[in-house]
This record gives sequence, C-alpha cells and structure tokens, in this order.
Amino acid sequence: MFTIRHNLFPGLLLGIAVLTFGIAPASADGDGLIVKQSDFGVTKTLDRLGIALERKGIKVFARIDHAKGAKSVGMDMTPTAVIIFGSPKIGTPLMTSNPAIGLDLPLKAVAWQAADGSVKLAYTDPAVLAKRYGITNRDKVFANITGALGKFTDMATKRGMLPKQ
Repeated sequence: MFTIRHNLFPGLLLGIAVLTFGIAPASADGDGLIVKQSDFGVTKTLDRLGIALERKGIKVFARIDHAKGAKSVGMDMTPTAVIIFGSPKIGTPLMTSNPAIGLDLPLKAVAWQAADGSVKLAYTDPAVLAKRYGITNRDKVFANITGALGKFTDMATKRGMLPKQ
C-alpha cells in the first residue's frame, strides 16, 4: 500500500505545480488569459503595444524586464517583459464600482519567448475582471476595453497592423 508522508506532500504538490506551470502553455481556456502569437520579438512587441496605446491617449506607466531581473541575480530566463498601462478616465468608473479592482488596474500585458522560439503576448480578459470583482453596472466600459485591447494587441503582434502617424 502506498502512503504519503505528510511532511513530503506539500513539497510534492509544489513540485508538480512548478513543473505544470513551467511546461503548460498559457491559453484562454478558462484561465482568463487572452494569448496572441506575435510576429516580433518581445521588446518590439511591447514597443508596438506602447505606441498603439499612447496614440490613443492611454498612458504607459512602466515596463518590467523579467529576464533582466533574473540576470541581475545570476539566473537565466527567456526574454519576458511586462508593460503596465491605463487611463484614469477609463479606470475610475470601474474603481468607483469596486475599489478592489485596483489590484488589477492599471492593466498589464506580458510578452515572452516560448520554448519553441515563438513570442506570445497575454493579458487578462476584461470580462474576467468584471466577473472577478462583481462589477455589473459597467458593461459598456468593459465592452470598450475589450474591443480596444483586441485592436491594440493586434497592432502589437501583427505585421502591417500599426497605423502610421
């Protein structure tokens, strides 16, 4: 009979979770992520997203280079970076409905180089945010965010999509 020693079980679960997380590709299959493949590298993908956002008056607050952070502590990882962006005009109505959404605002997108060399761009589906925070009185705001993020991320990931100024 197989028994699990209680002091080993949490470590075993953590190991399985780490292996699963490290191997499993991100998807929109119930996890709330919208993932797109990019025609560009990580940096260029986020550069293009930043341009698309700023052209529409949405502020880019920060970019975080996770690979650079890993390197600073002697570790390696594939190119991975986050862009943080938003607009008080868009986010304030959501926060007045439920201030806890501030945990997910401003919005973020992450780009990374997958094991096969492809580059992915992911962000949280705005419909998931509406549900997570129980915001039912801002359907139009969430619909606008959903449409805009779809367009902006297409501009960031697809050749020929970024309009000229």
